[in-house]
Amino acid sequence: MKKQSAGILLYRIKNNILEVLLVHPGGPFWKNKDIGAWTIPKGEFNDGETALDAALREFREETSHAPLGPFTPLTTIRQKGGKEIHAWSAIGDLEISSLSSNTFEMEWPPKSGRRQSFPEINKYGWFDIKIASQLINPAQIAFLKELSASLSDDTPIEEH
Repeated sequence: MKKQSAGILLYRIKNNILEVLLVHPGGPFWKNKDIGAWTIPKGEFNDGETALDAALREFREETSHAPLGPFTPLTTIRQKGGKEIHAWSAIGDLEISSLSSNTFEMEWPPKSGRRQSFPEINKYGWFDIKIASQLINPAQIAFLKELSASLSDDTPIEEH
């Protein structure tokens, strides 16, 4: 079965500048990675769950907040490893300091027999499209471009 994830690209317009909410994965693998490591809040889902339901569940798990919608579907992308990412954009404004993530457990250090708990997400940020394009997983840049294009038709947004 192919791996697939679903997520929400939350955005806001602040001082006429489009900003998107990105999250940085927690855990030791991502500890020293920054450029290309950030992502939209997202996670895997199975056939028993709709992609939008999974996107909303993952957003809540990774931020402790529920986006309100309406939700606009974005074109599905395929990341380098082959995973399909389904996404929706939604306008919203969350205070970074109010966000928190669920945790996961893994053996760490490897082959130590010790299990440690890590936050699924360890950093959150609002970024303009230029900065977000540098930080986000390269395949997900398509989401940023599609959002920008859809908003520029009827929203005066400054490039920053």
